[in-house]
Amino acid sequence: MHLSALLDNAVQSAGDREAVVYRDRRWTYPEFADAARRAATVLRRAGLGPGDRLAVMTYNTPAFLFAAFGAWYAGATLVPVNHKLQTAEVAHQLRHCGAKVGIVDAEIGERATAADTDGLRWLTSHPDDPGVPGSFEDLIARAEPWTGEPGAAADTADADDTDAADAAGDTDAADDGDIAQILYTSGTSGRPKGCVHTHRGIALTATYTATAVPLRRDDRFLICMPIWHASPLNNWALGTLFLGGTVVLQREYEPRGMLELVQRERITALFGAPIALIAPVQSVPDFADFDLTSVRAWIYGAGPLDADTARRLMKAYGSDDFHQVYGMSETGPVGATLSPAEQVEKAGSIGRGGMPGVALRVVRPDGADAGAGETGEIWLRSDTRMVGYLDDPAATAEVFAGDWYRSGDLGRIDADGFVTLVDRMKDVIVTGGENVASQEVEGALRGHPDILDVAVVGRPHPQWGETVVAVVVPRPDAGLDLDGVREWLEPRIARYKIPRELVLRDELPRTPSGKVTKHVLRAALAEAPA
Repeated sequence: MHLSALLDNAVQSAGDREAVVYRDRRWTYPEFADAARRAATVLRRAGLGPGDRLAVMTYNTPAFLFAAFGAWYAGATLVPVNHKLQTAEVAHQLRHCGAKVGIVDAEIGERATAADTDGLRWLTSHPDDPGVPGSFEDLIARAEPWTGEPGAAADTADADDTDAADAAGDTDAADDGDIAQILYTSGTSGRPKGCVHTHRGIALTATYTATAVPLRRDDRFLICMPIWHASPLNNWALGTLFLGGTVVLQREYEPRGMLELVQRERITALFGAPIALIAPVQSVPDFADFDLTSVRAWIYGAGPLDADTARRLMKAYGSDDFHQVYGMSETGPVGATLSPAEQVEKAGSIGRGGMPGVALRVVRPDGADAGAGETGEIWLRSDTRMVGYLDDPAATAEVFAGDWYRSGDLGRIDADGFVTLVDRMKDVIVTGGENVASQEVEGALRGHPDILDVAVVGRPHPQWGETVVAVVVPRPDAGLDLDGVREWLEPRIARYKIPRELVLRDELPRTPSGKVTKHVLRAALAEAPA
């Protein structure tokens, strides 16, 4: 189904239930859909037509959701933009996708509006002061709801006129094969690419996710990771809204703020990168005083938890209801899940087989399926798969194998059929003819009592090809040195896997989804003396 139709269905089934909560403001389903239809009128009057692309660069605020559904009601394509990008990065994405209209939060507006783009019109959001004249929120309040079909034509000659007559269109039927989103990848291996997704693909992404975890109609789901990222948006915000649940928005993740919202709003489920669940335990002194008993599902992704960390988190949060999800922007994202009962026994695994609606293979270099104890590339097949990378047929062909998506992740199958991520194919370090899986070394180092965070990468070496380098964030005043780390690792992993260099940093570079940008670390090491 078309995403706008799914929201209309939710309005019918959910009635006056809360749809969206932001700070002290609340919208019921009829109120939220009304605001989205008014946003469609605003966007049409700004010059956004069927098939055009709307760039949205905001924090986790209602403006993002109004703009998203407004675009879909208007028959346009949503292009979420990372709110942490600098002007040159914003300009690249906007030129690449050909955005015609943009919505930007006033706090970061200059970074967007200064971008060199051809004729793009910006509307500014003031989510905490919606009465600001001319703001996106003000224009929504003064507009009439769009009543036409998403593909209908509209008169956009007068961008300031919000007459009801121009809010209605003719009756071109919406098609769920139309392009709904262009999602830019997190850029862990280089410049982000635009994943093109249809309405049907995104609708199935939300549906499969709601089945796999599962989500419930009475859920109050906290969106604390950036909503413009694939999983918070398509898995959790849309999955919750299409079921008739409540989406609670945290403007920007902050550990104490997350705990406060869980307690105040009686949150039942939330999603974050592992560090989003670890940080409150480590950094909030009165963590134990918060009432978190309403949460029935602690969901994490973008990386695994080792068994010791899983046990510590379960004890700290007073719950064993932890779920891991695995997927990527190219697939919706969908992929695999690890259930609460498997968190410790199969720690580090992404699960056994694909989640509902997803087929998963582990493929050896010779093209055959890997067996128990063997390693291969993880391939995924689902109706949620992207159409392709925007304007990049070569990159698309590289990751497609018929109906399958080649993830670039290496996985090992155990005797029970569970798949454990070994590494990214591009992150395997080849030293002296031996292959070193960086994630294996990282897993060993995470058990060190004085290491808070770690990434292992290869540095070019004239004799060995590459040498293993550990980049770590130490505990304050820990006094870590290379000899001590090597001595600690010797009984745990083979000697050729043990890092020969140790780099200390205050933090690791990460994408907003929590993934370490190893190409940034490798570039920094290449410029630094050995």
